[in-house]
Amino acid sequence: MRAYRLFPCLLGLVVAGCGDDNTSSASDTAQATSVTTPTSTTDTPTTTPTTSASATDTDSGTAGETQGQTNTTSTPTTSTTTTDPSSTTDPGTATAVDPSTSTTTTTSGTTSTTSTTGDPPNCMPGDTQGMGDIEKSFLWVANTDQGSISKVDTQGVVELARYRSGPSGGTESPSRTAVSVDGRFVVVNNRGTGRVTMIAANVDDCKDKNNNGMIETSQTKDDLLAWDADECVLWSSVLPFNGQIGGGPRGVTWTPGTWDMNLCQFVDPKVWVGYLPVQGGTAHMVRFDGMTGVAEETVTIPNWFIGDTSWGPYGAALDKNLDVWFTGLRGELFRLNTAQNPVTVDRWAPPFNLQFYGMTVDPDGDPWFGGNCGPVSTFDPVTQQFISVPGTEAGCYRGIGADKDGHVWAADNGTCGVVQIDHVTNTMIQFHTLNPCSTPVGVSVDDEGFVWIVDEWQGAWKIDPLNPVNKQFLPIANEHYTYSDMTGGQLKSVVIPM
Repeated sequence: MRAYRLFPCLLGLVVAGCGDDNTSSASDTAQATSVTTPTSTTDTPTTTPTTSASATDTDSGTAGETQGQTNTTSTPTTSTTTTDPSSTTDPGTATAVDPSTSTTTTTSGTTSTTSTTGDPPNCMPGDTQGMGDIEKSFLWVANTDQGSISKVDTQGVVELARYRSGPSGGTESPSRTAVSVDGRFVVVNNRGTGRVTMIAANVDDCKDKNNNGMIETSQTKDDLLAWDADECVLWSSVLPFNGQIGGGPRGVTWTPGTWDMNLCQFVDPKVWVGYLPVQGGTAHMVRFDGMTGVAEETVTIPNWFIGDTSWGPYGAALDKNLDVWFTGLRGELFRLNTAQNPVTVDRWAPPFNLQFYGMTVDPDGDPWFGGNCGPVSTFDPVTQQFISVPGTEAGCYRGIGADKDGHVWAADNGTCGVVQIDHVTNTMIQFHTLNPCSTPVGVSVDDEGFVWIVDEWQGAWKIDPLNPVNKQFLPIANEHYTYSDMTGGQLKSVVIPM
């Protein structure tokens, strides 16, 4: 078993193919400032009701010395909580198993019979599919211009199916995808419409919406059903974003939920999604119930004034404490302290030469960032230092991912490939070229530990991190502006709550 990680260009430089979303950036001026005086403030967040509009639809490198740059400003901000029951789509019912009898259990619209002899099953993560010996593992690739998402079998390296991410075709403009810790569900964010959509990976979790005794769902890469016809699309919610492409939902991460030893599965997972609301100068991070799409809490981040502020929270990832880290585009670093009620926010402004693009969190709990433009960098939460990786200053990095072997992998548009970094020493190991290669964007690590690079115009590369010369290429049609935890591998680094 291995694991994974993700990254993105250089201050004041013009670099082709390195820009905001799927647009190129002719020149970028750093707006983040370096703060060297530590300041710690604690605010008591206020809780006020807000509205959350939701729709239920059927419709080659060398090692060098570590360079550290510090920023020790931590400013918790206020949080706002909202619960909107109208924002849910019924994904099916769930009936608990009676351990003393033979019981029929219905989950997400499918039925199975569980026989017991009086003692509840005692099953731990690792005993089930996707957590121990790998039976299935999927990569989810957003097809931005089509308004769809591809399901790729990471073991067979084949595209299995396609699903619409919303009813409006390419206008949906899907981008970030995030997979639940057990690999059963994926959420896709649509920047163009504000829509967040959840899809089941396995037919057993799909819902027979028309009650005809079968599941209608995509069977091949060319089998794209109508928006209201695919019964593996379980819920879809529309966020009240500001209507601009930059304000649509982007940064996204799941929480694992808790392990139920009787049901032998995770229950009550959550999904955090970031976007820009109508109110200027603020950003929102919304927590959804992962199974229903109900918006349970909205955290408001004030003073969204550093970086490219026409873009909302750009990337997000969970750490081993179940806190959510996210960034602004070429802006600040934020942490949601989810154990506090209401949730509080810490924020740090990076040094001027760090312009955040893609981000992830490694197994040690350290955030990592791709520079657009600028070096790959990391942040030490203990010392509150930003650290740049020597030798990466001239790159144009996008998505970034971390594996459990101690490596970070960053997609580079400048040289067209992926850079491999030692996340313990913060030094570059090697640069790996890709051919064919156009605009590598996304990086993720699958359940078996293989590194996946998604090229915006080509398809996807599968790389063996223990032998990077071993590569496989899968052509995928359409444009793929997608990066985030596309496989669910990032969550495998998280301590699972029991």
